[in-house]
Amino acid sequence: MRKILVVLVVSFWIGSSIQAQDKKINIWKTLAEVDYKVTKDEYGDAYIPVFNAEAIKLEGTEVEVDGFIIPFEGMFKPTQLILSSLPISECFFCGSGGPESVMEITMKEKIKYTAKRVKIRGKLKLNSEDPDKLMYILEEGVFVGLATGAY
Repeated sequence: MRKILVVLVVSFWIGSSIQAQDKKINIWKTLAEVDYKVTKDEYGDAYIPVFNAEAIKLEGTEVEVDGFIIPFEGMFKPTQLILSSLPISECFFCGSGGPESVMEITMKEKIKYTAKRVKIRGKLKLNSEDPDKLMYILEEGVFVGLATGAY
């Protein structure tokens, strides 16, 4: 009985891994695993992101990310936006999310604002140099459509 249970669990896990490879990777999960080194600058402590090996492998590649557009009042630009992995009430700027849960996006074409979760494809850039920008940047963004399923 125990062997059958182990075989079923291993089969399920292998099947899940195969399905995950067929789908797009969970980019937010990969990006969430970031560490920081603390340095000093003219304002005091500065936290510099140290990206994990998986994130470094993704830099410069085309990825697909889903999330919520953050509607900064009077600042929404249809080609420059911020995407959050979390709904607005939980995002980095409004709730409990960390800086690894948001991404700066430059779109190729204008996108309309929606409160629904969207999917965007583009080239990932990691930023540990410019403190005036977010640590994750998606360039040449293209709207793929609305995301489905749970976030």
